[in-house]
This record gives sequence, structure tokens and C-alpha cells, in this order.
Amino acid sequence: MRAAVAGGATFILATGRPPRWVRPVVDALGFAPMAVCANGAVIYDPATDRVVSAHSLSVAALGALADMARQVIPGAGLAVERIGDRAHDTATPQFVSSPGYEHAWLNPDHTEVSIEDLLSAPAIKLLIRKTGATSAEMAAQLAKHVGSEGEVTYSTNNGLVEVVPRGISKATGVAAIGRPLGIADAGVVAFGDMPNDVPMLQRAGIGVAMGNAHPDARAAANEVTAANNDDGVARVLERWWS
Repeated sequence: MRAAVAGGATFILATGRPPRWVRPVVDALGFAPMAVCANGAVIYDPATDRVVSAHSLSVAALGALADMARQVIPGAGLAVERIGDRAHDTATPQFVSSPGYEHAWLNPDHTEVSIEDLLSAPAIKLLIRKTGATSAEMAAQLAKHVGSEGEVTYSTNNGLVEVVPRGISKATGVAAIGRPLGIADAGVVAFGDMPNDVPMLQRAGIGVAMGNAHPDARAAANEVTAANNDDGVARVLERWWS
């Protein structure tokens, strides 16, 4: 990756993670590229810890989505991700969950509130979680009912589905960063492994699925590389930079 950047490439991080989770990735890279966060809802500059732009679900949309989710996935827990001007806003809780919400990952950093408080402010994404379910099954059910309120996706099959504003994806985020730099879709090489990567893989000039990718990501890609633990990204980048 460093060789690609040194050779003139623009490197963009594209992740489902919120901005505050980007720092460890940037530290490992050794440089601070622009980042597409929250599945495209946020453009973030880790070099300055500044949120460049954000697309949020309105209070009305959150309410409608929450009602729908509780009907379609009985017993599901809800959470929202909020954003301020900076990634690390300690004054305002950013990950807020309903009572009893069970996380799909270790070391959660959430604030538990009433369902009324949860839905009282705009959010960059809504998380729907049900322990013991699969994300694929949940997403398939929710997609039938979400309508124009949002986009349903997931990055783990561990019973967690995420909803961002309609028309938003990693693809739109990458385009928002690339467009002012004169980078067209045809000039993008994108790497991904899960359904939340599918729009980006489809839109890129070269969409590359990892060898251990979800079948949906593999189907959306132009090619499949080695697994992430077998230098899959490097094997592709070395065609142009080594």
C-alpha cells in the first residue's frame, strides 16, 4: 500500500466502522488516508480528526425503521451511531443502544438509553441485532419492508444488520472522495469481502473480492484474489507497484 501511494495512487479506507474506530488502522498503515466510514454515511479525515461530511437518518426515518424492525424481527435490539464534527467527541455519546442490547463484538463502547431517547436524534446508521440469528436471514426479511427509508446491509453474519440513508454505500463514499481529485469509477481498484462491499465492488473499474469473501462479494467482483491472511491485496497491487 505504501508503495502504491509512493507511486502516485490515491488510497482510501472504506469501512463500516465509525470514525472513532479508524485510528488503529491508520496507525498500522503508517499514513492517514481519507476514510469512508459507516458504510458510506461519513467522509472522515483521520489526519485532522475532522468529519468532512455526513448523511444521517432523520428522526422520522429512524422511528419508522425501528417500528418496522421490531415487527419483522421480534425481540431484536436496536442501536444507533451518531456523529459530531470530530470522531472522538467525549461530550456526546456516539454509540447509543436500547436496554438489553447484546453486542456482536467484544469490548463494546456504548451508552444504554430508553428507546425514546435512542430515536430522539438523527443517526448515521441504525443497528439491528438479534442473538442467535444470522445477518443474511435478517437482511432478507428487512429488505422486503425497508422501502425508501434506508439501505440494508451487513458486514458480519453474527445476527447484526445495519441501515444507512437511502442511496448511501461505500461506493458513493469512494466516489465523493475521488470525484474532486478527477478519479473516475473506471480508475478505482476496490477490495472487499462482505455484502456491505458489494456496491463498491460493482462500481469500481476493478472490483476485487478476497479469497475468503462472502459469496455475494465474490459474485459482484471482477476477480478473486488470495485471502486476507495470504497477502491477497498485495498480490493485486504488485501488478502496478512493487
